[in-house]
Order: sequence, then structure tokens, then C-alpha cells
Amino acid sequence: MRRAQPPRLPLAGLFMFWQSFSARTAGVRLADMIVVPSIDLRGGRVVRLKQGDYARQVNYDVDPVEVAESFARAGATWMHVVDLDGAKEGRPVQTEMISRLAATRGLEVEAGGGIRQREDIDRLLEAGVKRVVVGTRAMEDWPWFDALVHDAKYGGRVVLAVDAKEGLIAVRGWTETSSRSAVDVAKQVSDWPLAAILYTDVAKDGMLQGPNLQQTRAVAEAGKVPVIASGGVGSIEDIRQLRRLPVWGAIVGRSLYEGKVDLAEAIRVAASP
Repeated sequence: MRRAQPPRLPLAGLFMFWQSFSARTAGVRLADMIVVPSIDLRGGRVVRLKQGDYARQVNYDVDPVEVAESFARAGATWMHVVDLDGAKEGRPVQTEMISRLAATRGLEVEAGGGIRQREDIDRLLEAGVKRVVVGTRAMEDWPWFDALVHDAKYGGRVVLAVDAKEGLIAVRGWTETSSRSAVDVAKQVSDWPLAAILYTDVAKDGMLQGPNLQQTRAVAEAGKVPVIASGGVGSIEDIRQLRRLPVWGAIVGRSLYEGKVDLAEAIRVAASP
């Protein structure tokens, strides 16, 4: 029988909240931006989708575990993992591989894709994942998500995926768009005990054409929950631009695999004044 976990909000989560709130209210960045390299899994392989389109998949002939280890050697402290099979099927599929990735020494892992039930979250946490990304179920069943986040068991362990097309929330693997705006959602959860908001501009994702800085800033300034920017990073200059925004971190994916961004350099730039 698994013992119940005592209510807790990890110190890292408290620090992230304090840092984000203070930076926004004082207009000063108090800590380095965290560069978060990503691994997108489909069929056990590392891939990337252009603008979230499963028909526009880019495959990389690399071993996921070796990639994670290279991230750690470059100095990364967090890694983002997406179960693309899970996102499409509506249930986690790559949990075994994610468990192997979560065992990488020196890396904390956040993972998502197909999370629809509390049991899905529990399995990932038991697999060694530090925080779990929830998107579609949150947007389609807000009362369920509200109850989940305010359950002390999950305090600081849940990341809300706010994926948007032209500012409006996209769900179901980005195949459908709702009428809710990303900024309104960020405002609504401002005082919730979330680990973070993962904001992705779908039009920019996987395109290497630079992030949507204006919309990212709007989401980051809408509330107190730390924001992780995702989508479009294609150069070190993009890291510099994001560094000027009140975001906790930035996801870097395709640009790493295609040699456009060196992870160690990106980490150094994100930590520079």
C-alpha cells in the first residue's frame, strides 16, 4: 500500500513564486532565466512537430537517454518531456521511456502529454517526474482542474499548459481552438498553487523563427504564477530577448537538435546580467 504523501509545497515552488511575483512588481529580475531543453517523444523516438502538426514531423536519429545525458553535461538543471503519442490518444503512452529519462543524474524533469486523470499524474510522479504538465483536461473540465491544483497532494507539482493560437487557447494536441484567451487564463490562476504556466505560441513552435515576445510578456505579466516560454527559439539572440521578459524559463527544442543553438552557451546567456 502506498503511503499518503503529506501536504507540501516544495521550496523550489515557493522560490519560483516569490521570484516571479517580486520581479513583476519591482520591475527587476532577481534570478537567472532557466533554459529548459526539451525532448518530444513519438513511437519511442525523438521528434519535433512544426506548429503542432502531426503531419509535419521532423525525426532525429538520436537516443533519448543519451540526449538527456548530454543536456545534463551541458549544465541544464531542468528538462521538458512531451509524450506526443499520449497527447494525440488522450492517455499517457511513453511513461516507461519518461521514467528512464527522469533517472538522468542532475536533471529535474517535467513531463506531459495525454494527462486526463489523477492516476496519470500519480504514475508520472512515481516514475520520478518532478512536475506534470496538464493542458487539454484542464481547459475542458475546469472544475476538475481547480480541485486538482488545490489538493495539497499536488501543491507545486502541476504545470498548466497554456497553448495558444493568436492568443486563444488550443487543445487536444493543438488540433482545436477554444474561445478563451491565454491572458485571461493566466489572470484566473494567478493565486493558485501551480508550479508554473507553460505558455506555448503554437504558430511559433518548431519553426525556429523567434518567440512571440509580445504575447509571452502579456501572459507573464497577467498574474503571479511563474511562466515558462515555449515556441520559436531558433538562435542565441532569442534567448537574449526572452531574458528581458519576466519569465522563469524558456523551452529550447528543435534548435538544439539542428545545431542552431548551443545549450551550454544558451545557459550562460540566460544567466548573464
